[in-house]
Amino acid sequence: MKKVFNTTGYCDPELHYMVNLTDRMNQIKTMVENRDYFVISKGRQYGKTTLLTALAEYLQPDYKVISLDFQALSSADFETEPRFVAAFSRLILLEGNVLPAWASEELNRFAQGDNENVTLSMLFISLIRWLRESDKKVVLIIDEVDTASNNQVFLDFLAMLRFYYLKRKKYPVFQSVILAGLYDIRNIKRKIRPDKDHELNSPWNISADFEVDMNFSAKEIRAMLRQYEDDYHTGMDIDEIAGLIYDYTSGYPLLVSSLCKLLDEKIMKTGLFQNKSFCWTKAGVYEAVKEMLSEKNALFDSLIGKLNDYPEMKKKIYALLFQGESIIYNADDSVTDLLLMFGFVKIEQNSVQIANRIFETRLYNYFLIQPDAKIGELEKNASRSKNQFIQNGELDMEHILEKFVIHFDDIYGDQDDRFVEETGRKYFMLYLKPIINGTGNYYVESRTRNDERTDLIVDYLGKQYIIELKIWRGNSYNERGEDQLFRYLDHYHLKKGYMLSFNFNKKKKQGIRNIVLGDKILVEAVV
Repeated sequence: MKKVFNTTGYCDPELHYMVNLTDRMNQIKTMVENRDYFVISKGRQYGKTTLLTALAEYLQPDYKVISLDFQALSSADFETEPRFVAAFSRLILLEGNVLPAWASEELNRFAQGDNENVTLSMLFISLIRWLRESDKKVVLIIDEVDTASNNQVFLDFLAMLRFYYLKRKKYPVFQSVILAGLYDIRNIKRKIRPDKDHELNSPWNISADFEVDMNFSAKEIRAMLRQYEDDYHTGMDIDEIAGLIYDYTSGYPLLVSSLCKLLDEKIMKTGLFQNKSFCWTKAGVYEAVKEMLSEKNALFDSLIGKLNDYPEMKKKIYALLFQGESIIYNADDSVTDLLLMFGFVKIEQNSVQIANRIFETRLYNYFLIQPDAKIGELEKNASRSKNQFIQNGELDMEHILEKFVIHFDDIYGDQDDRFVEETGRKYFMLYLKPIINGTGNYYVESRTRNDERTDLIVDYLGKQYIIELKIWRGNSYNERGEDQLFRYLDHYHLKKGYMLSFNFNKKKKQGIRNIVLGDKILVEAVV
């Protein structure tokens, strides 16, 4: 039986195509050997459970490993200490023969849950006695730990782990404790009790930094595709396909697996490709990206849900996408911390950037249908003119720009400069969306996004179009922008590029002109 690409639950190397996790497990084992207690905090479906499952097996030869999942506990299990001790004891007992007979008997008594006098301290005394007698050092792994983070008994559990960790010269303790979840529990503060003020110290401030990169590299994606190619012999250009997948996903594990699964299983059903060999091409990847962006799935639902739950995050994402705002990373900025924790953004060269092209395009699509986006007549004009813009299966981008200049001026020509500067680029994307919708997609090249310049890359039926959207800052600046775009065309191996300039000069000459430099043509539209 051949393997498949998996997007649900943890990945099994016997059943699924997956990247090799050995380097990551070696790095984590070093932390275990250093007796570190730490948190693996990553966004939804980031491969945490797959990594922990593999890690538990990887550590077995040298350690006893207790691997628990708090999803197995109900909210009632966190209501009181006796209930939590009973539930926690049952989870450990499910691990099998890791305990001596006396410890199993003691935990069995706790697990009955019929003694209201049982406390966390009693549980930990039993665990410490067992750790003292164990022939191997013990590692405790708890997955989905943040499901318990709003419960006082869980915070007391963390505080107890911290107490014994700080007393490890006197008491035997776990060799390492690894907690995994979406929320970084290092930032959890103790809950307010009626008789107490805020306790500002985190109950998990002993945590070591977890710096293992869980994103897949292009090299790792290539190795995974090599496994697939050995089975199916599609003739794909592995380096090119792996590079494209990485470019769109930045190695986000679920997105990588999802694109591969679409290429393997779904793209053929569109009728656009004759067989798997045609699917595993650049055109196939573009089609898979389009399919993914149109899907309704748990990851995207979670992202959008978080934006609605946290208006301050929504505001910052909007500024990053549409206003070209350059956000310098500040470790004390709680909003950026949330964006990082939920996986919206990444930090590169000390600046905050959207995590990957897939997220970026999905977020653009989300904001472009919001009530404050004045779709109105502009989008209607684009829809009505759609047939004019597609010739022989290709976009007539020059004609699109020409019509946009006319329609934008008709509808928004009386707006002040500040309105145009803040919203012009957004309205071009609104204009473009109904033209390519269902057939193509677009993304913004993050390296060029700022308050004056944005490069929009459009993929349409396997062909790419580069449109630089910029704010006019004088002739010299404009000429520099033209030079940059010409160089950028070299990078994409294109002969023709496009520039849309929002010019606030009252004497501007509105319309379209062609600029020729060597073997390249730049079509510039001025609004």
